[in-house]
Amino acid sequence: MRDENALFARLAQSTFRSRFHLGPKERQYCLDKGPEIIGQHAADFIARRLADAEPQNDGKQTPMRGHPVFIAQHATATCCRGCLAKWHGIAAHQPLSTDQQQYIVRIIHRWLSGEMNR
Repeated sequence: MRDENALFARLAQSTFRSRFHLGPKERQYCLDKGPEIIGQHAADFIARRLADAEPQNDGKQTPMRGHPVFIAQHATATCCRGCLAKWHGIAAHQPLSTDQQQYIVRIIHRWLSGEMNR
């Protein structure tokens, strides 16, 4: 896991990562649900889709749309184990620890907060 400010600076330099933004429907969903529920969704998605040492369909398990957390995962490179290894220094082929899962949720929350305050 790396320095969060440096991470967000690197993400901003990525043409692919920086193209992701919340649309009107996703923004409204965040407003309707609130940060606590969205955080619970993020924690659940991470636990179910990424936490295993060898997640099912790794590299393809996170949809590109359909939920604000999915968009945030692609924007923050927390979408698959390969991206977690490359961008966050979280080794693949090992289960995610509770601390690592909390870190990922924190990164997603920070990105969503930034989007909601744009």
